[in-house]
Amino acid sequence: MQVSVDFCLIPIGVGVSLAKYVAACKPILDQASVSWELHAYGTLIEGDWDDVFTAIKACHQKVHEMGAPRITTTLKVGTRTDKAQTMSDKVSSVMKLWHESAE
Repeated sequence: MQVSVDFCLIPIGVGVSLAKYVAACKPILDQASVSWELHAYGTLIEGDWDDVFTAIKACHQKVHEMGAPRITTTLKVGTRTDKAQTMSDKVSSVMKLWHESAE
């Protein structure tokens, strides 16, 4: 099953700067069989259900290995069975409507 996940991992007990922990997940996501896109408050990930959640688990493990005693993660999970649709498809459809409404 294909899934789209909005993933926000927040290490707790490591200070106020979290960038190095988020950056440590990049190689994990690059090596996983998923598509992903970083945004200001998290990461959009899409792919096969098992691949996505395996990558999320690996990110948790890596950040714990870096010394974070606790992690809190928020996920928004979406699946769709009526048609195949990527993250960029979703954005494109909204942008098209924005442009049409501006005309």
